[in-house]
Amino acid sequence: MSYQVLARKYRPRTFAEVVGQDHVMKTLANAIATGRIAHAFLFVGPRGIGKTSTARILAKALNCTGGPKADFDPNDEVCIEIAEGRSMDVLEIDGASNNSVEQIRELRDNVQYAPTRGNFKIYIIDEVHMLTQAAFNALLKTLEEPPAHVKFIFATTEPHKVLPTILSRCQRFDLKRISDKDIVKQLRYISEQEKITISDSALHILARNAEGGMRDAESAFDQLISFCGTTIEEKDVLQIFGLTGPQEVWSLAEAIQSGEAEDALQQLRELISRGKDLTRLSQYLLRYFRNMLIYTISPELANDEMDPDEAHHLSNLKPLPSRDLVLAFIDELVRLEEKIRFALVKEVLFEIAIIRMTQQRQRVSLEEILNCLAKGEAPAVQAVATPTAKPAPVTPAPPPVVTEAPKPAAISTLSASVNGEELWKRASEPLKKGGGLMIRNALNHCQFISASDKAINVRLNGTQSQFDALQNSTALQDALAKAFGDAKLQVEFIEHKEEAPAESVAEPAVFDKKPATAANSETKPAAPSKPVSKAEFENDPLIQEALKEFGARIISVKGD
Repeated sequence: MSYQVLARKYRPRTFAEVVGQDHVMKTLANAIATGRIAHAFLFVGPRGIGKTSTARILAKALNCTGGPKADFDPNDEVCIEIAEGRSMDVLEIDGASNNSVEQIRELRDNVQYAPTRGNFKIYIIDEVHMLTQAAFNALLKTLEEPPAHVKFIFATTEPHKVLPTILSRCQRFDLKRISDKDIVKQLRYISEQEKITISDSALHILARNAEGGMRDAESAFDQLISFCGTTIEEKDVLQIFGLTGPQEVWSLAEAIQSGEAEDALQQLRELISRGKDLTRLSQYLLRYFRNMLIYTISPELANDEMDPDEAHHLSNLKPLPSRDLVLAFIDELVRLEEKIRFALVKEVLFEIAIIRMTQQRQRVSLEEILNCLAKGEAPAVQAVATPTAKPAPVTPAPPPVVTEAPKPAAISTLSASVNGEELWKRASEPLKKGGGLMIRNALNHCQFISASDKAINVRLNGTQSQFDALQNSTALQDALAKAFGDAKLQVEFIEHKEEAPAESVAEPAVFDKKPATAANSETKPAAPSKPVSKAEFENDPLIQEALKEFGARIISVKGD
């Protein structure tokens, strides 16, 4: 006997063998047990999930010896004839090649003849949506009132193309995509029957790549056996199908979350050089951030859907990014997936999307800006949690180039020629021009006070959010370290609020300390502000910065 591919060899033969469609199998079995068998059935769903197999199983249950019965013997002679396509009473028709009105008229003329052996004459029409409108119209009357010995079973992947008059005459069953866990379980069973050794990670990648289609997973498994033999590892799956492994997806996602555009682009180009499928990669990133979003809402719900390795990975990310930031990543990836399928230069689209996602941490929503302006505060930049699972590598600074301007000399102590105020200016001035919106506004409210051999004291005449932003700013810390050189100095920010009493002085906060929490800090309600004129509102530096950032204009000012 010639070789049979796995998708045909392990095709389900009974209702119990169908994977992932319990709701449909239970309904059909109950209908047969109670004798409430419809004259027309419609099975709907994507490719490779069991529509045609379910139609054949239903035909076996109706025409088996001693039937109709749901618990029929698949080795019954009648059932074997139906499975092999030799039954005279079960006619399987391809809707794509038999879609003309003449062929449907021939079918309509033949339905009057009684079955030769079974209880019913059954017509299975696959891809029924391919029938022409004239063919559908020719079938309407027969489909509505067929002879008692006739049953119609239709299958389609595009039910919206089937005429409503046909749909209303059928019992519709929607078959769903098969879960990854069910696909892995079935592939594991097949590997045991075929004496194939395959790793769990390879099975999970196969299931994820199948996108809910059992036939796709079995076909890919068949191809892997031809390539690898009896032993299959994760690297074999990634190599033969050009897929990206979970560790690579997580590493790229971590660079995006951290806002490291250069690191993310380097990882992307490395994946491109190894021939990875960028369309698949965009889908994997989208699925990863979707799982992360669900995990931030309900870890228990996410764990039911994810494989154990990904659940363990997300549990180690402390703290997780905010939901708004993850939603921004998802929106960008959705736009990328819509374009990349038809793009000629997929690499460019992917690189642009990566850069945009790494910049999400610097963006502030318009709603947040309006809320902060109403409170008299500067809007805060979106906080991003840097994953702790893999620390960023520390690379030495490149050697100075002769053509570049000389850098300030490193100092060990504060001397008369290079004082603390000058060092503070070296670090803060570049960020006042090129830093984030919150950092720029906070630095504009800072005033140098004094310096010693161990610390530089700076007063901040700003808000609590600005105070927290300076303490948590990695860009400011890098600028300070570059300006201080070898000097073991720290910057102590003294928070000064105008609404606080004159006799209360805030405790200095050092960079290596955690910011003050609501439990150990006291705030008093701000006094009601007097109405401002439109001119004063327009000339406010923060308003000017927001208008420039978003390209907006002022329509009206309340209270003017």
